[in-house]
Amino acid sequence: MEKNTKLKDELLNKKESGWLSISENEKKDIFNFCDKYISFLNKSKTEREATNTIIKTLKEKGFKDLNTLDIVNEGDKVYYNNKGKSLFVAVIGKENMENGLNLIGSHLDSPRLDLKPNPLYEDGNAAYFKTHYYGGIKKYQWTTIPLAIHGTIVKTNNEKIDIAIGEDDNDPIFTITDLLPHLADNQMKKRLDDGIEGEDLNLLIGSIPYDKDDGVKLNIMNMLNKKYNITEKDFFSSEIEIVPAFKARSLGFDESMIAAYGQDDKVCAYTSLSAILDLDVPNKTCVCIFSDKEEIGSVGNTGMASNAFNYFISELLNKHNENVPNMIDKVFMNSKMLSADVDGGYDSIYKDAYELNNASFIGNGIVLNKYTGAWGKSGASDANAEYVSYVRKILEDNNIKYQVSELGKIDLGGGGTIAYILANKGIEVLDCGIAVLSMHAPIEVTSKFDIYSVYKAYFSFYKN
Repeated sequence: MEKNTKLKDELLNKKESGWLSISENEKKDIFNFCDKYISFLNKSKTEREATNTIIKTLKEKGFKDLNTLDIVNEGDKVYYNNKGKSLFVAVIGKENMENGLNLIGSHLDSPRLDLKPNPLYEDGNAAYFKTHYYGGIKKYQWTTIPLAIHGTIVKTNNEKIDIAIGEDDNDPIFTITDLLPHLADNQMKKRLDDGIEGEDLNLLIGSIPYDKDDGVKLNIMNMLNKKYNITEKDFFSSEIEIVPAFKARSLGFDESMIAAYGQDDKVCAYTSLSAILDLDVPNKTCVCIFSDKEEIGSVGNTGMASNAFNYFISELLNKHNENVPNMIDKVFMNSKMLSADVDGGYDSIYKDAYELNNASFIGNGIVLNKYTGAWGKSGASDANAEYVSYVRKILEDNNIKYQVSELGKIDLGGGGTIAYILANKGIEVLDCGIAVLSMHAPIEVTSKFDIYSVYKAYFSFYKN
């Protein structure tokens, strides 16, 4: 029996909770780290807010805007703000960049509701905002919950107005109504994804008419004009997002988890930011990517598929006096990356969605996804065995607990990250994040053990 136990320890992959292997001091470190993460989440619900929060933190830690520098030298810490919605950060290493970079890339956008260009309307003695959902959501989850309005309006005189209503305890909140059960017989016979139509995700915003002759719409617009000096046309040049008004909180009697909106992918953004902030002077130049638009295909000039990242690397090469024709291609071919994104954790309530042997579990450490995609690995970068081995060695040398998984059963669905975009440049890429329960829901659940573990993984990868 003892021989069998020893053989199992040597040969088999043990899948057990990481909480079983830590000391009380390590537990305190985990909880303290996650308290700061919770604070970050509550200040950073949108990609614009997250970018602003990160830049403020970078400046406090001595990072400088790359646009203000003529040269960069070993040990310099720089960032590039891409239109206020994505961000690239670098610590210049001892080696020349042509030897390759150590890259970690996450995304700041999360599934949400956006206002339509002409959002304000009135019906049935109430005023509403029309919305268009962004990213993959279950529409029914967004009804009858407290919602907040965040965003930016830019007037034709270039005045920029930032809005955040519904987060402070003294603010009003907003909601999307649903049909009462007594009248919902037809609705409840529909498929779950048809029960709430996209065009019915209308935000209730007021009910007092302007006067006996003019209705609620004029009253709401008049209030907005007085507070923000805007007219209805100013919605044309706005980016206004509807997000849950919940605050990030510890979850469970043991407070071992975090429940919050937007943890896909701000959990990886925060942990990779923390990792690069803790670096001294690395051997290789280390880069942290905070991208936008991942939830809708990484499109647009702030998405990872744009040329903005290539421009940032070219500028680093220019200012490090390394740039020659095709140098950026050589840099990418010699670079290594962790695509920092989350995985759908095993949920025992919905067992049929998972293939148990290849599922990830909250509390079991970080998650490596060799490939994502859908059906026959469509859309996946599919990391090669040599690079997976390279990452495994870093994790095992630094005693970081990890698991390797797939996103649910084959042919049941699928998903993607920014990994394939960087892999297309010739970079070695592997998806590396943590397991999340209720992914893409208004509240997502993560394990504090996993959060701290992925921070350690990112820091170790940068130092390697």
